[in-house]
Amino acid sequence: MTIANGKFLLQGPEDAEITILLAHGAGGPMDSASMNAAARTLAESDFRVARFEFAYMAGRRSTGLKKPPPRAETLKGEYLAVIDELGATGTLIIGGKSMGGRVASMIADDLYAAGKIAGLLCLGYPFHPPGKPEDLRTAHLIELKTPTLICQGTRDQFGAREEVSRYALSETIEILWLEDGDHDLKPRKAVSGFTAADHLRTVAGTVRAWSDRLRDRRTPG
Repeated sequence: MTIANGKFLLQGPEDAEITILLAHGAGGPMDSASMNAAARTLAESDFRVARFEFAYMAGRRSTGLKKPPPRAETLKGEYLAVIDELGATGTLIIGGKSMGGRVASMIADDLYAAGKIAGLLCLGYPFHPPGKPEDLRTAHLIELKTPTLICQGTRDQFGAREEVSRYALSETIEILWLEDGDHDLKPRKAVSGFTAADHLRTVAGTVRAWSDRLRDRRTPG
């Protein structure tokens, strides 16, 4: 069940050992169809999932005016403030869909070094704008220290498997490739034999195994 709690949408067990904080993409709100599906599937795997909206998206919701999103770099402080406001206990993983995950990746290392987060989860990382493969958004990913899991469709127009395989990325980054998935991780069933629900179950299972390793790594003894 989804519970509205101020600026957050919360799902999953309240006493879950691991909380995942997710920000939305540049053009879709925190309750978009893809965010709803991903959060629901993660919550069903016993994660506490929290979603929030950046101020510009909340403004769209209240005014109905669709102003362009700000540059991702300008949203770092807002994400940091949201982490403090959430006040999660136990293990915290930050991330988001597309731009939300990108913003989280920009603040992750300082938080990880301070022991405030255990990892970074990106659902469809925007490695480059569609149609502009030369305009890479990967410079900070080369030296990233935070354990990171990127769940990416093989035909994602923001970074397909053939392109990403050539990038220099930190060894802390793991990529789960979802066959024929698009930027929402959705495959064409007639092509791949998979459904969107199949891929989300794979995501949830992979996130569970990955995050359990991170939690155990940070537990003394």
